[in-house]
Amino acid sequence: MGHSWWSSCVGMCGVATLAFRNELPQADRIIRETNSAISVWFAFEGDNFQHKPRTFDRNGGMYESINYAGYGCQEALLYLLALKNVTGKAPDAIPQLDAMAGFFIHSYYPTDNDMMSVYFGDSHKTTTGHNALMLLDALGYESKDIDWYLGNITDGQHREFLGLSSPVGIIYNPANTTPKAPISANSAIYPDMGWATMRDNWNKNATMLAVKSGLTWNHAHADAASFILFHKGSDIIGEAGRCWYKLPEYRNYFFQSEAHNVVLFDGKGQPRHQQYHSSPIAGNVSNLIDTLGIRYVLADATGPNSDRFNRYLRSFLWIDDIILVIDDLASHEEGSYQWLWHPIGTTVKKGVDLDIRNGKAHVVLRQLYPETLAPSDFIHDYPSNMTWEIHNAPGEDNKGDQPYYSFHLPKRHDRVKGVTALILDPESQPEIERRKGDGWIGVRIKSHGKITDVYINQLADGRIMHMNSWINPDGWNTDAYITALTYSDDKQALQHRPSRHIIIYGSRLRHGNSDPLYSELKKNNKIW
Repeated sequence: MGHSWWSSCVGMCGVATLAFRNELPQADRIIRETNSAISVWFAFEGDNFQHKPRTFDRNGGMYESINYAGYGCQEALLYLLALKNVTGKAPDAIPQLDAMAGFFIHSYYPTDNDMMSVYFGDSHKTTTGHNALMLLDALGYESKDIDWYLGNITDGQHREFLGLSSPVGIIYNPANTTPKAPISANSAIYPDMGWATMRDNWNKNATMLAVKSGLTWNHAHADAASFILFHKGSDIIGEAGRCWYKLPEYRNYFFQSEAHNVVLFDGKGQPRHQQYHSSPIAGNVSNLIDTLGIRYVLADATGPNSDRFNRYLRSFLWIDDIILVIDDLASHEEGSYQWLWHPIGTTVKKGVDLDIRNGKAHVVLRQLYPETLAPSDFIHDYPSNMTWEIHNAPGEDNKGDQPYYSFHLPKRHDRVKGVTALILDPESQPEIERRKGDGWIGVRIKSHGKITDVYINQLADGRIMHMNSWINPDGWNTDAYITALTYSDDKQALQHRPSRHIIIYGSRLRHGNSDPLYSELKKNNKIW
């Protein structure tokens, strides 16, 4: 239970029984048991004995990847459709079906070419949920969003076997129309399985960020707090992918932490036994925000990495055309922290930046804290800066090579803050200045005529008990974990009159002795 093969075995047994119902004296009993079993599979809440998660997230997702979510759902839905056709009656209501389509839709990235999907775990960027959504539509769960999704898939894309070349596909694929993009929200979160997606819009070749921090087991890789960035029609920072499961490269690389955008400690990530025995303490995602040009989500990867870390929080703060990846890390003992980045396409180190290009997409990755990269290869001239290595690794499906980067601090630490800027519009040449003060670090971003100050509260990271985490950056008094203030121009900045305020886990914001702009009795997230 809680695995895609389960629905396949039970569902296809049900289809075979329906086909031979007049020849099998026990057919009615098997069909009744199959109906009950399929409902139980959809509603499975997980178990503590084997650390299995629930089959479906409360918001509709399935943790095993788009590939295996699609497979597991299609096998169950094929049976339900066959049951409807044979009996002439709609199957009993299954609540999990109401939200299923939204998961595949929010995991979809439209481009001018083949559609892409979020490919965490054992999936592929061109894998889709076509079969599952087509069958869902045939069962009566029609929606314009499903029509849009199906209408944007190339027929037969990535081995979708219920396309127009199949009898079932001929009957049930909707008319070849091009409806409008979804009207649903731009962001979605799946808290039970640890996925989140955020995008700037639903147009083709837009920008989408997918974040994962959940369970590790079977098809779900050791990738807590990893992410995929899609931009201008390509995945530009991504996952290593997968290969055939019997190959040593699969279990030794593709599944493991090294194949993902994560932080290692002393060169090690999540314990390797989690592939077969699960992560008893799963990661999670929370605090999703999407408003006023600001998107935020928090990934907690402490649980899956708890043998080495006692704190592993990664915030994704997307401000206009810059995404800040903010790492709040603490380990049980001093050691070496190592940031892994998996750029897709052509990558060149230019000064303190990684310049990444893939197709029409161009992104600059700039590590700002704990230090910047050494600006030249003469790293002995920059003893406090971060160093880097380029690692050769197998490409997806074990074809060719796909190098990845690791950034290292020269000294050992047991507590570190990391801030990395993903610059989505390098041609506009935004200015990003490192700043710090008493109890805080931060950055000042100047872009498109606006100024945004970001303050990261070092006292709000759990290091103090029974004491408030008050800091006073630039005269602002706050206890917030992260504060970001945007000014329309230099004059507004000088007058301390922000046009946009961002409070992440804070209870107050005021400047000097003025009245508070925000004040609550408990810490909350607030954007206005």
